[in-house]
Parts: sequence; structure tokens; C-alpha cells
Amino acid sequence: MFPRCRTPLWYGPCSVREVKPLRRRDFITAIGAAAAWPLAVRAQQPGMPVIGFLHSASPVSYASQLDAFRRGLKEAGYIEGQNVAIEYRWADNQVDRLPAMAAELAQLKISVMVAGGTPVSALVAKEATTTIPIVFVNAADPVAIGLVASFNRPGGNLTGATLLSAELVAKRLGILRDLLPSVKRIAMLVNPTRPGVEAQKAELQKAVQTLGLALQILEASREVDLEVAFQKAVSQQDGALIVAPDSLFLTERAQIADLATRHRIATMYELRDFVEVGGLISYGARSVDLYRQCGTLTGQVSDGQKARRSAGAATDQI
Repeated sequence: MFPRCRTPLWYGPCSVREVKPLRRRDFITAIGAAAAWPLAVRAQQPGMPVIGFLHSASPVSYASQLDAFRRGLKEAGYIEGQNVAIEYRWADNQVDRLPAMAAELAQLKISVMVAGGTPVSALVAKEATTTIPIVFVNAADPVAIGLVASFNRPGGNLTGATLLSAELVAKRLGILRDLLPSVKRIAMLVNPTRPGVEAQKAELQKAVQTLGLALQILEASREVDLEVAFQKAVSQQDGALIVAPDSLFLTERAQIADLATRHRIATMYELRDFVEVGGLISYGARSVDLYRQCGTLTGQVSDGQKARRSAGAATDQI
């Protein structure tokens, strides 16, 4: 059973009415650890432990999340440079670089590998090693994308924290409809290369059918695709836009918010980060809380501890 959270609702530079708290479950979920890490996995490295940190984006675009990760590590008793070292590998949104980076980290004497950003990071980390513990952090359903067997018993060498964002797609649409009751067409911006995107599209498709709206899917897997996607939305006279979660979109959040303003398209985001750079409205849990929880889990695993067995631990710092 997941604890309920208070509604995560952030407004940009506009005035709209308050939305009632979410009655369904918001998720920042700690995945239960396997029954026991393999002996080779739990063996302590001599000297200062080293964490391998694999991420699909860049340290600039994820600066606040990285700070939150370090806070979580500190809560678990680890301070970078004092009693733990971190080997970083950032792909700068070039996901084709991730497999080689994961393989490189797996060859180092690391205690644990963290995989963040797009779910591809976690999937390639899983391919790179079956002995080094992996702590993943992303916004996809890890069971649906084949990352773990189940929430309570993920199996293998993986544990992590995830935000089940697909669960909130219909709620985001409902808020947009309340803001724009006359809207007839909705667009959704997705990265087609992101694992788990089909679940998000399916959830929104069900919701728009219920409301009798038309839906257009806009795709962008590179920064240069964003302008084209917005021009398509304008040409099809889409009345509003929902931006699906993706590390590329978070990296380019200022450009996306600017495009939405310039083309006068009311746009809903998952994360507050978009509103802070001029976006209209967001609805979702805070990514910094997700990364702080990941840091705590990573510290526990670095200690050779079994991460706290819990089907779900949701944040109410939203």
C-alpha cells in the first residue's frame, strides 16, 4: 500500500483556481531490495568506497537533482571527497553513449552503480553487470519496462526509486481542461526513444476519449526536433499541450517554455523545474526528492546493507 501525498501543483505566471488534492496515489516509490545481495556484490571494497554515477543528461541541467542526491548520501553517512568517491559519466542526452559508459564503470572497482535520467541508463547498466549493485532513479514503471521482476522483490542486483508518472497523465489533462474548458484538441510531446513512453500515451488516449477530445502525439528525440514539434502543434490548431517526462526535455526546459509562450500554447509539465523558467503549470512530485531518496538508498547499498524493504515510500515534500 502506498501512502498518499499532498497534491503537487505549481503555477507559473498566471492566475488560476486551486485544484483539489489528488485522490489517487502519487508515487515516489522505493523499490524493495532483493532478498539478499550476492556475496560478491556485498563485499566491501578496501579503502574509500567508489560510486559509479551514470546519467543520460548533463550536470548543468541536473544540478539541483545532483545536490539532492548528495544530501541523500550524507543522510546515509557519506560525504563525497571525505569518505566516498564518485566516478561520473554524463551522456549529454546522447543515449547511444550510455552502453559504453556503463561498461566502463563496470570495469572499475566501484561499490555500486547509480543509473539516472532516461530509463535507458538503468537498462544498459543492467546489461553491463550482474554483480555490482545498481540503484536506478527515473520516472518509468520499472516492472513494465523489464527492469525488475516486481516492486517488492525486484530480484538480481537492482533496487531504486521511481516516480510512476503515467498514473498522473489523466489528472494533468483534467487540470488543463478546467483551465481551458473550450479546448477541443490536445497534443502530447514525447521522446519516442524513451522506454515506458507507450504507457504514458495509452493513459492519455483513454483520458481524451473520455472527454471527447482529439489527441495529437508530437515527437522529439533531439533538441532540433522541438521547434518542428511546436510548429506542428500550431498548424494543427492544438489548444493545449502536455509535455511527457524525459531528461532531454528537462535539459531543454527553458527552450520548451519559451516555445510554448511564443506560440501561445497552454502547456502542462510534470516538474516544477519548467515553471521556474517560465512554464505555465506543472503537476507531479518533485524530482529533487526522488534523487535524495536515491542517494540514501545508494549509501545503504554502499554500506553492504540491504535497502529498506518497502513496497512504497512516498514523499510529501511536494
